[in-house]
Amino acid sequence: MEFVKTEINGRIAKVKLSRGDGRNALSHQAMTELRDTGRMLQDQPEITAVVLYTDGGNFSAGADLSDASHFRDDASLLELRHIMKLGPDMCKAWEDIEAYTIAAIEGYCIGGASALVAALDYRVLARGGHMRLPEIGLGINMSWQTIPRLVAQIGPARTKQYVTLSELIEPEEALSWGLVEELADNGTTLERAMSFAERVAALPPLPVKMTKMAVNATANALAQATSYMDRDQYMLTVQTQDFKESVNAFFEKRDPKFTGN
Repeated sequence: MEFVKTEINGRIAKVKLSRGDGRNALSHQAMTELRDTGRMLQDQPEITAVVLYTDGGNFSAGADLSDASHFRDDASLLELRHIMKLGPDMCKAWEDIEAYTIAAIEGYCIGGASALVAALDYRVLARGGHMRLPEIGLGINMSWQTIPRLVAQIGPARTKQYVTLSELIEPEEALSWGLVEELADNGTTLERAMSFAERVAALPPLPVKMTKMAVNATANALAQATSYMDRDQYMLTVQTQDFKESVNAFFEKRDPKFTGN
């Protein structure tokens, strides 16, 4: 793999995403590697804790809008729908890891990156970092089956606020809402995440994994039923004029003008 590297030491796996630019945007290739890594870790029964981190000072800028693979103009609707399966498959691959999954979040964690960490079990955020979901501000819906995960974590009212307003969520606010479980000084999130992983790895592995599965089964009981259409909604919204306007405004560094078309 080019962008995702895995290091296994005893019962702990460390997974690093690095695109070498400090932004770590989720290109089609990066997402494929993250999905495949999650599936690989599902088949490692000796592992009881997995730490996901990045380098370059920021966790991830989210989906890479410059990657044409995400929005192929020549794709049929059937092909486009299949392409859009990658995001939810990536998040589900990490959610289905039986080991405890822990995110070490430095700097910003935006859009699809916030969706990914919502699928993990424990999140450590740097005091100088922030989280944001810009999707609605870009003219698209929040997909990747993220909304039921957020409702389980922070409740319906905060989920509406977080998803709808596209505003920065600062560290103390993220902690009080329940978006993250721990704050750490800048540059120390990996150390804190590893500390939590070591505590988990020191426990008997069978009840640890059984407990995670029981909690997830309870929290996610209606997740599929309430989010199975979000990929199709996403496919619709990326074909609107408002979405095209938002992308153009992003690259032209101006405010978008939405029309509802």
